[in-house]
Amino acid sequence: MDHSITQNPFMPLNDQALKQTERMTCMQDSKGVPLTGMRLAVKDLFHIAGLPTSAGNPTWLATHETPSQTASSVQTLFDNGACFCGKTITDELAYSLNGQNIHYGTPCNPTNPDRLPGGSTSGSAVAVASDFADIGLGTDTGGSIRVPASYNGLFGLRPTHGVIAVDGLVPLAPSFDTVGWLAQDLDHLEATANALLASKHSETIQKILIADNLIQSVEHANQIQTQLDTWLNNSEKTESLEIDLDAWKASETFRTLQGAEILEQHGEWLAEHNPIIAPDIRMRFNWCKSISSDDQKHAAIQRDTFTRWIDSELKGAILIIPTTPGRSPLLSTPDDELADYRIHLMNLTAIAGLAGLPQLHLPVCNIDGAPCGLSLIGPKNSDLQLIQQAKVWLTKTTIEG
Repeated sequence: MDHSITQNPFMPLNDQALKQTERMTCMQDSKGVPLTGMRLAVKDLFHIAGLPTSAGNPTWLATHETPSQTASSVQTLFDNGACFCGKTITDELAYSLNGQNIHYGTPCNPTNPDRLPGGSTSGSAVAVASDFADIGLGTDTGGSIRVPASYNGLFGLRPTHGVIAVDGLVPLAPSFDTVGWLAQDLDHLEATANALLASKHSETIQKILIADNLIQSVEHANQIQTQLDTWLNNSEKTESLEIDLDAWKASETFRTLQGAEILEQHGEWLAEHNPIIAPDIRMRFNWCKSISSDDQKHAAIQRDTFTRWIDSELKGAILIIPTTPGRSPLLSTPDDELADYRIHLMNLTAIAGLAGLPQLHLPVCNIDGAPCGLSLIGPKNSDLQLIQQAKVWLTKTTIEG
C-alpha cells in the first residue's frame, strides 16, 4: 500500500494499456473541431475501450474485465477533438472528498503541497492544475468536482443532474452522480460544456441571491464580500437568501440517501471480495449498513421538501454561496477533525446535490497562497448561463488576499 504523495496524477498502466493509450492519443489528432489540441485527463471511473478501470482500488481492477466500450461522455469529447493524455487517480470508488489513495498515492496539490488535493476527482484536478492537461474529466456526486476545483484554484462545473449520460462509468449513487469537469480558464470549461451539454436554458436571470449566512460561516468571508462588492456594485437585483442548512439537515439528508444507494451499488461486491480500503472510506461503507428504511423515507421526504423550496427561490435567479469552508485542510489534519470538517463541507455541497442543480466554482479567492472561492448555483439546465454570467463578472477586478 502506498501512503505517499505522488507527483504523477495519472494511473500506472501495463505495457499493453500504454500502447493502447498511445494509439488513442494519435487517433485524436483532429482539425477543425471545437476541442482540437485540448489535452484530456479522464478520471479512472470512466470506461475506455481497451483500458482497465480500477475505480481507485486494485481489487476492483482485478475483479472486473477490461472494458470493450467507451463511456459516451468520453467518446463525445474524443469526437470533438480532445486529445487523450491518460486516466487519473481517484479516491476509492469515489467515496471521499479528500483526494487520498492508499494504493496509488495521493496526487500532490501543486498550489500547496502540504494540503489535500481534494477528491474524488483528485488526479484530474491535479493534472490540470499542474498543466499536464487542459480538461480534467471527472464525476461529482457529493462534491467531487467542486471541492478539488476549490482546493487547486480551478474552474469546475457540476452540471444539472441527468443532462449528461452516465453510461460507461463506475457508479457511486446514481440519483446524485453527474459527469463534471475542471479547467484553468473559462474558455476551456465553456468549450467542454458546449460539447457535452445538449440542453440550452432560456429563462432570463432577473436577480442575484446571496447566501449571506453561509458566506459568514467560512474563513474567506471577507474576501468573498469584497469580491461581490466589486461585481455587483449595489445592484438593485441583488437579494439576500437565508439558507438554514442545520434546519434543513442538508448534510445528513444527503449522506443518508447517498449511503443507501452506495450500499445497493457496492454492498455485494464488498462482502464477496473484502478489499483493502482506506480506513475512513471503510468506516463510511460500514456506516451505510446502519441506514434503515425509515431513515431513507424521512431523508427522501426532506430532500423533496428542500428541492421544492430551493427551486421556487431560484426561479429567474442565480445563487452565490461559498464552495468550501475555506482552504484545503492540511495533509496532517487529524482524522477526527477531517470528519467534522466533512460535515460542514457537505452542508455546502448538498445544496446543489439534493436538488440536482448546476453549480459552477470560481477560483477568485486565496488565503496566504492557498486557493478557495465561491460558487454560482442556478435553476436546472442553466449551466451555460452560469458560465456566461461568470465571464461577465470576471472581466472586473478579482480580489486576492
